[in-house]
Formats: sequence, C-alpha cells, structure tokens
Amino acid sequence: MTAHLNAAEAAHEKAVKEMFSGIAGRYDLLNHVMSMNIDRLWRRRVRRELQDVLSDPKAVVLDVACGTGDLSIELARGARAQVVGTDFCRPMLSVAAGKISAESMDVPLLEADAMALSFGDESFDAITIAFGLRNLPNHADGLKELYRILKPGGKLVVLECSNPALPGFRQLFDLYFNKVVPRVGGMISGSRGAYTYLPESVSRFPDKKRLARMMEDAGFSQVRFTSLTGGVAAIHVGVRR
Repeated sequence: MTAHLNAAEAAHEKAVKEMFSGIAGRYDLLNHVMSMNIDRLWRRRVRRELQDVLSDPKAVVLDVACGTGDLSIELARGARAQVVGTDFCRPMLSVAAGKISAESMDVPLLEADAMALSFGDESFDAITIAFGLRNLPNHADGLKELYRILKPGGKLVVLECSNPALPGFRQLFDLYFNKVVPRVGGMISGSRGAYTYLPESVSRFPDKKRLARMMEDAGFSQVRFTSLTGGVAAIHVGVRR
C-alpha cells in the first residue's frame, strides 16, 4: 500500500468523494448526454485493448475507480476472465451494483481507495482506470500503487480526458467544456460545482506525453497512447516489467 496522504491530498480526496456522492444518481445521464454517447465507444476501445486477457478464464481484471460500473460491465460482457470493480464512493457503487444485477453479471464490487488498495502485490492480470486517474490526489503515487498490484507482464489501460491539439477544434472544445458543461451539468445534477471541477481537473492533468513519462517513471514499459475523438480523450497503455 502507498504512503499516507499529506493534509492537502487528504482534503482533496475527501472533497472529491463528497462531490461524487452528491451526483451519483445522475452521473450516467450527464456522462452520456454531454459526451453525446461517444464515451461508450471509448470504453469499447478499452475492452478491445484487453481482449486477450478477457478471453482467459484464469485471468482476473481489476477496474479501479469504477464509479457507476460502465467500464466494468463493458469488460465483463462476453468475457471469460473474472472482472472486479473498486471505487471509494459508496453511492456510485450502489448505482453500479444495480446495473450489474440488471445485466445478470458476476462482477464483484469492493469499496476501496485507489491510493491504498487492500490487495497483495502482483495480484491482477490487467488493470483499468477510466476517468479516475485525474481525480486522485497524487497521480504519480496512484500509478505506483497500480503497478504494485499488477502481475509481471500485466497490462494497465488508462482511459482519461485530454486536451485536443487541433487548432480551431480546441477552441470550440474549450468553449463547450468550460462554459456549456458546467451550466448544463449544474442544471441537471443540481451541483454546478461538480461540473466546474470537471474542466478544472482536466486542465491540471498531465498532457498525453507527460502522462506517458509518468507511467515509465512508475516502472511501466512498452508505454504508448492513442488519442480519441480529436484528442478530447486518450488511452494510455503500459506493461509491468
């Protein structure tokens, strides 16, 4: 398990947990509406990235910061591997449990902090984290914790928001993300602060190349990334040595 959080990191983690607890019931609706359902396609890309592991009946795949379970469900669909989801926000897990039950899937859910996961070293054949890494209070330490519980040769797949680089498109995206999203998200969820936090968290998050370097610094090899939908999101992949 990673070291204890400092005071600022602990305060950040507490605020993020409270924020997600407050919007759990409308989180899925807002995600799909504001991404125009493109987020579903991104999750399918993650599943394809792990298809070889998911087809192995002896493999165990951990979806960290699983939230309301969208990626966990996508990974488990047709998989022979065991998929497990974890999140530190109980209301989000409650939504995930209802969705998993409706799908009649076997996806255990555990309440757990991504910064200090209660799993032994080298426990999982693959790990995913979708739209969760940027919410951690310390990205570098979070990556080290994911590395710790991954088996040698195991793969980490990170799906995360990013900033598009294309001129023109970036300006349009910034207008939508920084002006429209907080207003619409606040109206639907009742928490404008949560959807003001979203663009702020993306702006503070490392860009694609820097995140790749951070993964290498955490010990991952064969690190690569793929931009999605003009660069508004990206998939990063790394392998434990």
